[in-house]
Amino acid sequence: MEKPLLIVVTGRPASGKTSLAHLLAMEIKCPLISRDELKEGYVNTMRLAHHQLNEKVNSDIYKTFFEVIDLLISKKISVVIEAAFQHKLWEPLLAKFLNRAEIRIIICKIPLEIAKERFSRRLLDQPERKKYHDDTAIDHTVLLTEDYEMINLPLPTLEVDTSDKYSPDLKRIESFINSGN
Repeated sequence: MEKPLLIVVTGRPASGKTSLAHLLAMEIKCPLISRDELKEGYVNTMRLAHHQLNEKVNSDIYKTFFEVIDLLISKKISVVIEAAFQHKLWEPLLAKFLNRAEIRIIICKIPLEIAKERFSRRLLDQPERKKYHDDTAIDHTVLLTEDYEMINLPLPTLEVDTSDKYSPDLKRIESFINSGN
């Protein structure tokens, strides 16, 4: 039986992962599940702001993210997933799909200084994000430092430089998704 594709798009904040994930999902005709977008949906439903959420809510959204992925994979539906996966947090949860899906990891990579610049620009250009995400706290965490630990599994992995355009280009990324090479 064919296994569905599980395309993991990741990278540090402001690396371009959300933009690339949306583009890939559209190009390869698969649904996209974004952890941040699930959180945004919850915030909209509850008519709350990020600062009003407790840690249990974030934990529930994290759990829901993987429940949705699990459901789609169990129904043989290929899917693109997107989040700032760090190895120590996400590896055990992604590992449970190793025998159930053909996993491809795409890491959006940019120099740390470009990530910081994009992140700062995003704070200025998208003030409404504050309702959904505590972006102002990220500057002081590991996500925008050299210590950010990318997901590292023995699976087909492609690093994409998103500094300017995509390198490799979209055609090559699609080829990687389809072949794992």
